[in-house]
Amino acid sequence: MSDLVRTVTLKTLADKKKNITEFKAGDTVGVYVRVREGEKERIQLYRGIVLKIQGSGLTRSFTVRKISAGIGVERTFPFASPAIDRVELISRGQVRRSKLYFLRSLKGKAATISSELVTDRGSDKGAAADQVVAQEAAAGEKAAEVKNAEASSAGDAN
Repeated sequence: MSDLVRTVTLKTLADKKKNITEFKAGDTVGVYVRVREGEKERIQLYRGIVLKIQGSGLTRSFTVRKISAGIGVERTFPFASPAIDRVELISRGQVRRSKLYFLRSLKGKAATISSELVTDRGSDKGAAADQVVAQEAAAGEKAAEVKNAEASSAGDAN
């Protein structure tokens, strides 16, 4: 029975490893996540620093931390998740720990990790990542403009 479980586990892992590059704690990665909104499905980029990698086999997972609007956001992804389209390595961090929990208490420039950019990214993949980041930035700016317009109209009413 254990041979059957092992065979199924190894087959599933082999299928999932195709879209996930090798990375470790401290690396900056871009996780392309499939997001379902009603009947539509789109791919959203979640870009941040890998805090930890835990588990083994099918239950292996990794945690990515990013700063969004000045607030730290952490998200844990299982390696075998069907919601992950692909994981792209952006830069390799130089750290001496496997769990980077100390980054939670650091702010600003103190929370940065010395790193080296990965240059083997394909030009089409890099352009796609830049395009997704630009789209998210434009959406964020548009939301900020709407919020400022609402605040100024509320201020004019008083």
